[in-house]
Amino acid sequence: QVQLVESGGGLVQPGGSLRLSCAASGSTLDYYAIGWFRQAPGKEREGVSCISDSDGSTYYADSVKGRFTISRDNAKNTVYLQMNSLKPEDTAVYYCATPHSSVCSGSWHYTSGYEYWGQGTQVTVSS
Repeated sequence: QVQLVESGGGLVQPGGSLRLSCAASGSTLDYYAIGWFRQAPGKEREGVSCISDSDGSTYYADSVKGRFTISRDNAKNTVYLQMNSLKPEDTAVYYCATPHSSVCSGSWHYTSGYEYWGQGTQVTVSS
């Protein structure tokens, strides 16, 4: 059973950058797609990005396109989310998850397709 641990969250000013990490233990990340989600207070958890393992395809929510970049280093068993030009509306708890599949499906942004979740890391964008 794969276990996921997020790190890298924190407080940053608008326009700043953060890089989140999603590290796996108990299993290699090889053959797993990984999704990033976020949940702001009072809101539903929403898909931010997903990266397939099969061909490295990446997917982004419209709200983060051009600002966020997802990548993976299977040798380090880690997936990253580079977040640039951060806005106050990016404030949320960020989670990584895997659908136990190597491919981000067409419904990658829905939480129901994911089997394993990390505990989350808080990102706060504020001046």
